[in-house]
Amino acid sequence: QVQLVESGGGLVQPGGSLRVSCVASERTFTNYPLGWFRQAPGQDHEFVAAMSWSAASTKYSDSVKGRFTISRDNAKITGYLQMNSLKPEDTAVYYCATAVPSTSRLFREWVPTASNEYDDWGQGTQVTVSS
Repeated sequence: QVQLVESGGGLVQPGGSLRVSCVASERTFTNYPLGWFRQAPGQDHEFVAAMSWSAASTKYSDSVKGRFTISRDNAKITGYLQMNSLKPEDTAVYYCATAVPSTSRLFREWVPTASNEYDDWGQGTQVTVSS
């Protein structure tokens, strides 16, 4: 089991930028896809972005495409979500997550986007976009 700890959330004005980080406890993190989800009050987890273990493949939700960038530094066992041109509707708790691949998916360019495909989750970090 990989423990994940997010940081970097906060209050930002519309149009501003923020980078949230996700530090893993285990080096097996480097073998797993990384995902970012968010949850606004009263809503379900919403997929934001995901990246394969190698960082060669990425997927984004339509609502953040062109504004957010997912990345990872496997040497530091850390994932990132750079958020630019933030909007009030981006306000939510942001979670990082990792998915343990099956044998057939190990070291392949698997980029899961459904929350039920992910096994380990961080505690979340609040991002508030408001003037």
